[in-house]
Amino acid sequence: MKTFILALIIIAGSLLIYGTQDMPNWGDPQSPASTHVSPYYIQHSMIDMETPNIVSSVLADYRGYDTMGETTVIFTAAFVCLLLLRRRNKEQGDQ
Repeated sequence: MKTFILALIIIAGSLLIYGTQDMPNWGDPQSPASTHVSPYYIQHSMIDMETPNIVSSVLADYRGYDTMGETTVIFTAAFVCLLLLRRRNKEQGDQ
């Protein structure tokens, strides 16, 4: 069983490393994010969102659903951790 798990980890790691081969170099000015996404946000932020801060408009307005999803995941994880810790404390108190 340990050999199977180790092989699975090696295969998954190899696939992740292979997937990074198509990524652009760090800070490449010709990357898709630098040539398409960033200029759009910089040029249209004030017009679309009327928020004077570009960072705030990207996080709150353009990526609002994504940020809400991330917040929901973090809240759910914290809530489950609290439930697990609460359950453990009750079990220790009963002994």
